[in-house]
Amino acid sequence: MTADFDATAEQHRQLSAGALLRADTLVAGYVPGVDILRGCNLYLREGEIVAVIGPNGAGKSTLLKSLFGLIPIRGGAVTLRDDDITAQPAHVLVKKGVGYVPQTQNVFQSLTIEENLQMGIYLRPKSFDTRFAFVSELFPLLSDRRGVKAGALSGGERQMVAMGRALMMDPSVLLLDEPSAGLSPMYQDEVFIRCKKINAAGVSIVMVEQNARRCLQICDRGYVLDQGTNAYTASGTALMTDPKVVELYLGTLAGSKEK
Repeated sequence: MTADFDATAEQHRQLSAGALLRADTLVAGYVPGVDILRGCNLYLREGEIVAVIGPNGAGKSTLLKSLFGLIPIRGGAVTLRDDDITAQPAHVLVKKGVGYVPQTQNVFQSLTIEENLQMGIYLRPKSFDTRFAFVSELFPLLSDRRGVKAGALSGGERQMVAMGRALMMDPSVLLLDEPSAGLSPMYQDEVFIRCKKINAAGVSIVMVEQNARRCLQICDRGYVLDQGTNAYTASGTALMTDPKVVELYLGTLAGSKEK
């Protein structure tokens, strides 16, 4: 096990010093008086892929949305390079270098691929050509079919468009919510391959994922959430081989589609 396995809040603060992105003891929920996150911690270092897994209703997507300013935060803090970004609006976070790809409704179906990518860089339209060339290196389909409407694409192709659009603003952090959900096995594997390539290009990634085993295979560290708190924290390899994690979580997560 790594030293931060099943880390306490104090251990989290010590280990997360100097992290690119930090969430400290987050308390958050969708409606007043109902907290989905109850003291949740997460940190992401430069160059890492961090996985977030757990059973249905654990608060995984809520954590991601809280990091991106989409859910009211009632306690705790989110920092980016030691800059407090707690509950800042999404467009501000995009300018600061945080990209977010939701699981559903993540493309404009009536727009072409190129128009979707233009929407991704509307804050810096003069940089479109440079960023389009970069994104096309990662996803050649986007260049090859730039005039095709997103609504005519397969689920896997739409996911490429959504990820490409989030990369247009040159983020340092990319938040991915269930990127392989609903895709064929071939496209699921393609998503994980592309995530590794995005990471190798200098983007640090936090990934909520239903395909827990595959996600843990490619991540540097993982968090297991349960009832809005951190149940376990360790390297992906350590989580995959820990008997408690396997027994309590991994046996039921492979086919889970809800969060």
